[in-house]
Amino acid sequence: MEKLTIRQQIFVLLQQEKAGSKDISQALGLPEKEVFYHLKHIARTALRLGYHLRTVQEASCLTCGYIFKARRRFTPPGRCPHCRATHISEPLYHLTPV
Repeated sequence: MEKLTIRQQIFVLLQQEKAGSKDISQALGLPEKEVFYHLKHIARTALRLGYHLRTVQEASCLTCGYIFKARRRFTPPGRCPHCRATHISEPLYHLTPV
């Protein structure tokens, strides 16, 4: 059996379960910053393969509850635009068939 590439491993992981960047980083032993780079490419590849990379839980401010809806970037927000707090929960992603 061939060894899967990093992106293929992330793809399989996201097909099986909901995961955030920290979860993916820990599961595959990658730096978290590298995960964001791969997610960007996986989102494009997934469409070609009949899948959609969905955000199943948006990032939210843990101080005031502001929800970052329709955020297109995979990197986490730095601070809340409402209260300026930096305590932000990470978004969770999942691959679903189109």
